Amino acid sequence: MNIESLNEEIRSCSKCKLSDTRINVLCGEGDINSKFIMVAQAPGKEEDKIGKMFIGPSGKVLNELLEIIGIDREEIYITNLIKCMLPKYRKPKSREIGICSNYLDKEIEIINPKVVTTLGYYASKYILEKFNITLPLKTEFQKIYGRVFLAENIKILPLQHPAAILYDSSIKEEMIVNYRKMVVLNSDCKWFFICPMKRFYEEGRLDKKWIELYCKGDWESCIRYKMEERGESHPDWMLPDGTIDKKLHE
Repeated sequence: MNIESLNEEIRSCSKCKLSDTRINVLCGEGDINSKFIMVAQAPGKEEDKIGKMFIGPSGKVLNELLEIIGIDREEIYITNLIKCMLPKYRKPKSREIGICSNYLDKEIEIINPKVVTTLGYYASKYILEKFNITLPLKTEFQKIYGRVFLAENIKILPLQHPAAILYDSSIKEEMIVNYRKMVVLNSDCKWFFICPMKRFYEEGRLDKKWIELYCKGDWESCIRYKMEERGESHPDWMLPDGTIDKKLHE
């Protein structure tokens, strides 16, 4: 299946009662060859009316955040977990997620991204569960935003939904820091080619997860990277999280 045939299927969907209240079904938009797929919860009032992704107040915030971090929105594939507007902006029901997530699964399969960026609780919860990543308690869910998770060959970056700023402008700086992780994930660590981690991995002595999570992932959080930037010495057998692996010294 290609994206055009999938979108035709989405537009004609009437599998739940949301089809009775919507104006438009929203298909994904953006670069189908993108490294990133961004998953939000559901379209809002303006999106439902016009039939375009992120054109309401949340869209203005998203555009601003992407501009600040230096990423072109057109270079990302953006979609929703729920393809129709939720009446009165209510929470999505389990049955709705169960039905609509099948379309999202197909989108991920077609786009085949390197990074899945999720916006807000429900989108993040679904994607983390899909890839069998243990969820935190709901009261501690905020702590996962800005963290990078590795699942199979895909990295997952949960972020606050842009609408969060509309309710609490004090979190804007925190959100900018978290969204900037997209820039980090868009390139490998500049020290990778001379890093001992690369050599240990190629020799079969280091698990691939270290390379994917740090060298080709969130290198900004790597202790080795931070020490290198400060000009501080560190042993070759120190792992990216700062722990010492004596077996690598053998």
